Amino acid sequence: MTDKHSKETTHFGYKTVDRDDKQKLVAEVFQSVAGKYDLMNDLMSMGVHRLWKRFTIEMSAARPGQKILDIAGGTGDLTAKFAKIVGDQGQVVLADINDAMLEVGRDKLTDAGVCGNVDYVQANAEDLPFTDNTFDCITIAFGLRNVTDKDKALRSMNRVLKPGGRLLVLEFSRTDNQLLSKLYDAYSFTALPLMGKLIADDAESYRYLAESIRMHPDQDTLEQMMKSAGFVQTGYHNMTGGIVALHKGIKP
Repeated sequence: MTDKHSKETTHFGYKTVDRDDKQKLVAEVFQSVAGKYDLMNDLMSMGVHRLWKRFTIEMSAARPGQKILDIAGGTGDLTAKFAKIVGDQGQVVLADINDAMLEVGRDKLTDAGVCGNVDYVQANAEDLPFTDNTFDCITIAFGLRNVTDKDKALRSMNRVLKPGGRLLVLEFSRTDNQLLSKLYDAYSFTALPLMGKLIADDAESYRYLAESIRMHPDQDTLEQMMKSAGFVQTGYHNMTGGIVALHKGIKP
């Protein structure tokens, strides 16, 4: 039996923190890295993140006139692609819990002329501020691992999807290749913080990002979590040897 004064804890990278504090700590990370986010993505993945996102777009089966929600959409890579696909009769909502990331995304897409069918909403994935059965498709790319209560977030996504709508979760995952795993660990815990220091003047945030990947559920565990949240026809595609996986689920 827990003491009524004790607080629930969760992980922030490899650290154990009060559950109520994680959202603020994650916010501080992304406040810090927002300005260099796109540059660091290209450097960290050597540009491969663009291929992962392109596959996500293909798997979305997005069509003209649809409503799409891009959660943790950050600087808007997926939103920009979806906006072109759904056209003037469709709508894309770029949602992010972090106002600095949302501002960078808005400025970037506005400068690129992507504005007529895109809305920007500061929102927590655990409690999405949308009515039931609103969206044809939801994507969350490299954002779920930063959510405190992933099960609650997945249920929230299920609620706002239309029946037959699909959820796509693009996230770092686990590789079974031992050699690749060792190389990836060495890269993550040596090169990433160093790049963070040199490019963004912030080694600690990129150390957290590397640690958060290791604490994220593996492919089979996340698929089971999606099933528990009410999704059917679940499955995943491993990419780059399982370093990244794209999970799919349908709302019945």
